Amino acid sequence: MLASDLKLPLPSTEELPSSDDTPVDNEDQNLLPNLLLLMLAHHWSDRMDWYFGADMAIYHTTGRNPRIPIVPDGFLSIGVPRKKDGKSRRSYATWEENEIVPILVLEMVSHRYRGEYKEKATIYKKLGVLYYVIYNPEFFSRHKHEAFEVYKLVRGRYVRQKSEPCWMPEIGLGIGRSQQVIGGIEQEILTWYNEDGIAYETPENVMEEMKAQVRLQREQMREQLEQMREQQAALDAEHERAERLAAYLRSQGIDPDNLPGL
Repeated sequence: MLASDLKLPLPSTEELPSSDDTPVDNEDQNLLPNLLLLMLAHHWSDRMDWYFGADMAIYHTTGRNPRIPIVPDGFLSIGVPRKKDGKSRRSYATWEENEIVPILVLEMVSHRYRGEYKEKATIYKKLGVLYYVIYNPEFFSRHKHEAFEVYKLVRGRYVRQKSEPCWMPEIGLGIGRSQQVIGGIEQEILTWYNEDGIAYETPENVMEEMKAQVRLQREQMREQLEQMREQQAALDAEHERAERLAAYLRSQGIDPDNLPGL
């Protein structure tokens, strides 16, 4: 029986833990979800109707106890404000979000298997998460799966999506893998894609492009300044020639300001 059926009082997120305190066992579990967040923050900067959480507890009423969360590595919700009442979220409780559940959830399989292919999939299916992404670059053969898999909830069950990047029309995003240089190190990361299969730029690439634009603008300004200096030098030389000619004419008894017309 669901907690909502029992009419139990639902706690506020202010009194609930923000996570389950389970430590990540590799740095990519922190890095990759946060890169996805930063990419969205750049490309959806004009939108205020989405929220991406990383390693954040999701509280819901589809289990036995609404105080027991599911904590994915990352999740995306559409139709909720980026800031709740102008404040940052400590956790995500569906009953405080107009019952809007995440439309996408990301799980990264680590050294210690935590039920990403079975138990967690069952919870997300029951919750109604439309897209379930599992990233397992190191141990996929151990579980007889692929390194990157996207599942879509179709008629109550998760159906594997074969394309990569996987376009998700309900979200207006694609997701897949790409090789990028992050912090000076080339590595595989998870990336958002547009409908044409073009990867969104990482924050680092955006910063490099901005730096390149600044360098180009500075170079253009230097060239313009040099042209202005050359033009001024030419004007000064012309003025000097005119002054010398006027002085010569005066030495010959001719008023340079009162020359007869030609």
